[in-house]
Amino acid sequence: MRRILIACALLGAGLGAWAQPWTLPQCIRHALENNMTIRQGEISVRQSEIELNTARNRRLPGVSAGASESFSAGRSLLGNNTYATNTNSTSTNFNIGVDVPVFQGFQIRDNIALSRLNLAAATADLEKAKDDIRVAVAQAYVQVLYNMEILEVAENQIVIDSMQVVRLTEMLRNGKASAAELAQQKASHAQSLYQRTQASNNLRLSLLDLAQLLELPDPDGFSIVRPDPEALEIRLLESADAIYEQAVDRKASIQAEQKRLEVADARVALAKGAFLPSLSLSGGVGTGYYTSSLGSSASFSSQMRNNFSQQLGLSLSVPIFSRMSNRNNLRTAELNSRSQALQLENARKSLYKEIQQAWYSARASQDKYYSSRQVCDSARESFELVSAKYENGKANITEFNEAKNTLMKAESDLVQSRYEQLYQTKLLDFYKGEELSF
Repeated sequence: MRRILIACALLGAGLGAWAQPWTLPQCIRHALENNMTIRQGEISVRQSEIELNTARNRRLPGVSAGASESFSAGRSLLGNNTYATNTNSTSTNFNIGVDVPVFQGFQIRDNIALSRLNLAAATADLEKAKDDIRVAVAQAYVQVLYNMEILEVAENQIVIDSMQVVRLTEMLRNGKASAAELAQQKASHAQSLYQRTQASNNLRLSLLDLAQLLELPDPDGFSIVRPDPEALEIRLLESADAIYEQAVDRKASIQAEQKRLEVADARVALAKGAFLPSLSLSGGVGTGYYTSSLGSSASFSSQMRNNFSQQLGLSLSVPIFSRMSNRNNLRTAELNSRSQALQLENARKSLYKEIQQAWYSARASQDKYYSSRQVCDSARESFELVSAKYENGKANITEFNEAKNTLMKAESDLVQSRYEQLYQTKLLDFYKGEELSF
């Protein structure tokens, strides 16, 4: 019973949260917290952190301990270092050793630098994935706003057509309108109902797309905040070159490629280290206990004390000939570095092209918005004039519907251009490092 109450409470809390419309920053924040790609990127960053920790700890000495027990029958080695036949003996040994890397051709240092750069690259990749999610959520959000506006336009047309159906029905009853005119208006009303159904379906589908981006388990009850269209500013745009200069140093995609170039250079240094000698220091202590069936042996404590030994040594390894593997590894690392340099340059050019396209799209969307607003104003004025003439019997139902349909299309075009310029302008701001928000 308690579990059922808890589940109901959680369900109620979830529905309460979704009952409130979501702003764009809320949508982006929720997507970043729950998106699978982002969560996988966070795991990759964590793995890179562990690899860096492992590389740093290679500087530490290695310590190992061991113990062995052996039994011998027949010809056996005695405690006085002679052999005897037909005897049984046992030997117990204990040891502990330390291995200290003194010089490894700078490979420990270079591995640490490489792991640090890999971590930076993984972090930049994660931020790039977050940027992609932010843009995708903003696109879906704007599409929902657009479909909300189109649905409102369709509902306004239904109101107009419904009023005309009522009016023509009354006029037909009084003999002032024909049955054909009423039938034509009913057909127009049915068309408006169909357009509203289509607009409603488009709105539901766009809300579903946005909810899926947010990883919401159920889109029912999900809605977004609708900004005031009149409060959406239209301002002068900076040049594409100026925006690029601000974006190139902070864009996550460029930073990721830059870090990969540094990783490639670090691999070159690591490959060069394979040509250098390596030096390591080792030391250890040990003792043992021995028994034989030929006679009594010294006590365990005295043997452990008397057999105690220490060792200390240096080991030097000089690479002379590695079957050309070291040379070829260096060549491969250098080629990878040159390839990554080209990849970085290509990423910068791609970013510049993206900004150029976004800038021209923003400029075109602003021009389109101004034009569509003029067209909409003219269409509304024309509809009002035709509607007045129709009320006075100086225009027929066909002229009225044509003016109404022209106004509906103009209003739809205005809505589309309004949100198109909004998105394109905000996208340019996003390239400059600003948060996406309406």
